[in-house]
Amino acid sequence: MGWNNLVEHNVLLQTNYLKALEIASPKNISLFYIGVFKDDTLVGIAIVQRVQLYLKDMFRNTQVSCLKTFLKQTISKLLKGNILVVGNLTHTGQHGIYFNINKISKTDFYSCVFQGVSEVEKRIKNNGGKIRLILLKDFFEDDIMLDDSLFLNEKLHRVIVQPNMIMNVRDVWGCNEDYVNCMKKKYRTRYKRAKKKRNGIVCEEMDLDAIEANSQLLHNLYLNVSDNATFNTFILPKNHFFIYKRHLKDNFRVFGYYLDDELVGFFTLILNNKHLETYFLGYNTKHQQANQLYLNMLYEMAKFGIEHHFESIVYARTAMEIKSSVGAKPKAMVMYLKHTNFVLNTILKQIFRFMNPSKDWVERHPFS
Repeated sequence: MGWNNLVEHNVLLQTNYLKALEIASPKNISLFYIGVFKDDTLVGIAIVQRVQLYLKDMFRNTQVSCLKTFLKQTISKLLKGNILVVGNLTHTGQHGIYFNINKISKTDFYSCVFQGVSEVEKRIKNNGGKIRLILLKDFFEDDIMLDDSLFLNEKLHRVIVQPNMIMNVRDVWGCNEDYVNCMKKKYRTRYKRAKKKRNGIVCEEMDLDAIEANSQLLHNLYLNVSDNATFNTFILPKNHFFIYKRHLKDNFRVFGYYLDDELVGFFTLILNNKHLETYFLGYNTKHQQANQLYLNMLYEMAKFGIEHHFESIVYARTAMEIKSSVGAKPKAMVMYLKHTNFVLNTILKQIFRFMNPSKDWVERHPFS
């Protein structure tokens, strides 16, 4: 069985996507691949990313207290250097491993994966690098690929992280109007108000030529959002969206928001079989609140998913409250991680909690 045949259910594990990711990867991320064979047949795979963390990129310039600034600098120094991620740091969700459970046991599969991770670690060490952290990301708690006991035996800490916001598309939603009509009056009014506030801004899909011609502007708009993140582990390169479109073709969509022919915002989508995966977006901050660009983007993503008959729309983590207001529900996720220093590994769980603080937010329920 070939690689793509094994992972045909997930576009984000297939070779076209991985090729795009290799070419347009953030400069601090490099990829390794683990293949698990049984009787000369490929029965499992794992994606491993080497991530080089830099102090200036981890915590962005935000207005915080002196104490928090000190803590952030301390954490940055602890994690500065190389980490190995079993998974894909650039995308929310478990898009790093897969194995045929009918062909190999979890124990045998993960034994091979951990052996492969050790080999990658040795190779990096031989080239003068040092791995500080090993991370397995992003598992749903009911993921069939998950094996809590095996991970804990490897001295990995189980950490609950922010949920993945997912909207399941109801069978009765044949079109976007059905979706809006299902909303409570308060949320229908909010939907209509957001549409009015666009004030002449139109949403149009961008083809490959348009993406290439606007690569710098797309990148600048993306940075407006990325630079506001409290914690970040990478910055996408300028050609990222162009490369993705060139390799993924119709499975990657870019939608631009135009005001008088000026590009003032955009969002991207990955079509992953039955699931619509929302990806990166960006906007001109001058128009964000005045024209409710972000909320309109969320509605536009829902419309695309409904009209193209996807089973779910994966809105990913962050901004949970506003995503719940358009119909997304939180689904709990966990990661597993360990520091290669024994002493630091004992306190790593608390460190990671600071990096991913639990936020108080109110879940909205927009549907009748």
